[in-house]
Amino acid sequence: MSRADRTLAYSIAGAAGFVDASGFLAADRYFVSFMSGNTTRLGVELARGSTAAAIAGMLLAGFVVGVALGALVADRFEPWRKTSVLITATLLLLAAAAAQAFGLTLGLLLGAVLAMGAINNVFRKSGEVALGVTYMTGALVRVGEGLAGLVKSSAQRRRGAFESLLLWASLSGGGCIGALVYLNAQPAVGWLGALWVLGLTVAAWRIEARESIQSN
Repeated sequence: MSRADRTLAYSIAGAAGFVDASGFLAADRYFVSFMSGNTTRLGVELARGSTAAAIAGMLLAGFVVGVALGALVADRFEPWRKTSVLITATLLLLAAAAAQAFGLTLGLLLGAVLAMGAINNVFRKSGEVALGVTYMTGALVRVGEGLAGLVKSSAQRRRGAFESLLLWASLSGGGCIGALVYLNAQPAVGWLGALWVLGLTVAAWRIEARESIQSN
């Protein structure tokens, strides 16, 4: 992965953290990018016999549909995959922000979870998601492997661990910013998330335009 792509990945992870944290605070502690958390909540709410399980189930299904939508867009608009997927995510986040402005919490959750599912298709290889940018369990596993690399003197593992740690830190930092914005400027938080991803869309377009020129 090129330096520009790595920077884009860190920035997308930051945006995902921003959207997830603000959505978490806006919508009764549900996640829009962290599906392991929603899966746990689904199990807990089912055990309680609570109707809240339906919301967790909706979010899980919405994330899968978002991934599928992003994959279709990515495959349709190659070699402008990154740009097209980020445009899709931006539009979905704008819809989520509009829903929040009208007090439609379910609309906010649905738009945001579709966007977070779709955005994972920015980095695809051989028709599959090559790098998940909205969930960090795999990244932390690679950090652990990197620690093993310190013992075994594996430079490749150490490098991969450092990049994964940066990816995790980006999502964590974005989450902190999202929470701060929500707590201090709640009406603006949804629009700012969409604006963040719109900025990434411009960055992705520049990367792909440069790649197109170099290949011709």
